[in-house]
Amino acid sequence: MSTINIGFIGYGNSAKFFHLPYVLSNPELQVYAFLQRSPAPQDRAFVHPGTHCTVDFPKAKHYRTSEEFFADKNIELVIVCSKTDSHAEFAEKALKAGKHVVVEKPFTRSSEEADRLITLAKEKEKILTVYQSDRRWDGDFKTLQYLLEKDAFGTVTEAEIHYEFENPPWLPTLSATSYTPGSGFMFALGTHTIDQALVLFGRPRSVTGFLRALRNVESEIEDTFTIILQYDTALLVTIKTTIITPMQDQLKYFIRGTKGSFIKVINYGTDPQEDHAISGMPSTDPQFGIENERIHGLLTTYTEFDHQSQVYDPKSEKYTGRIPTVPGRIRGYYEHVVDAIRGRADLQVTSEESRDGIHIIELARKSQETGTTIPWS
Repeated sequence: MSTINIGFIGYGNSAKFFHLPYVLSNPELQVYAFLQRSPAPQDRAFVHPGTHCTVDFPKAKHYRTSEEFFADKNIELVIVCSKTDSHAEFAEKALKAGKHVVVEKPFTRSSEEADRLITLAKEKEKILTVYQSDRRWDGDFKTLQYLLEKDAFGTVTEAEIHYEFENPPWLPTLSATSYTPGSGFMFALGTHTIDQALVLFGRPRSVTGFLRALRNVESEIEDTFTIILQYDTALLVTIKTTIITPMQDQLKYFIRGTKGSFIKVINYGTDPQEDHAISGMPSTDPQFGIENERIHGLLTTYTEFDHQSQVYDPKSEKYTGRIPTVPGRIRGYYEHVVDAIRGRADLQVTSEESRDGIHIIELARKSQETGTTIPWS
């Protein structure tokens, strides 16, 4: 079977560090073309790797206009790695050109935009999916899913999902103070954690949002937020991001239930796969994504697990110990995309799920503006 030709829109950090390491390790995918507006350097010998697609991928086609790019009938799958405000525009053009589409997060700037793309994808009978891979396929998230499947917590009553980032390097770029759809950290880091909440627990009954700007400016654009999701059961889910967090290890998960609890921290907010990819380690390396056991999660439960680290306390009848983190596998995302395109399996990350994540962002902002809890609608 022939490989699937990929056309990348954009050649920034997103394409280079968060997509290409997992595309290149997949034998069923072929890097075929790039849409990069900057001209190719005249003499590649004096240009550093990573500065232009023609330097790193001299055999791939280089297009500078979207008209030429989308007219290429050999492109089967388009990966949108452009700026946030152009995600919907490029995804729509790709679908109309008869291409399958992967869109980088955030999916769109509004749920209305998302619904329009979802309808178009169904009309064109093409795959439309969002790159929720680098948090769904994180090791700590896979570990949490494993514990839920093993009923380590019983009925979950409370869950906290954090993505903290002390003084993020892109903070100085947030110069605007008036909000426009698509701006703010909910559309950035929040797209990861909101998606995880939806995967684990589904749509909430209501949303309450608390948005703040802590970067010493008067701004409508949040850099810190807390979103509370309430469900029809006793479940309460809190999603948090802050830029003021001087801790050696950041809190990632805190889960409580009728049978157990779980606390997981992470070093500097990210799964080790991210650092390994940026360092140039191949995603096929056996050590890729392996987490330091120092930050393995602490589980306390009435349920016995087959882990040597668990210690049983006969007085409390509880098992306590650190649970080894399941190795993350972000490259599994593109394996599932290929399976969906080939008709071998259903799509793992649906555009409807990502649309629901955008809707939660909209409801959280409405909650902040009105000072009320907003029901899901």
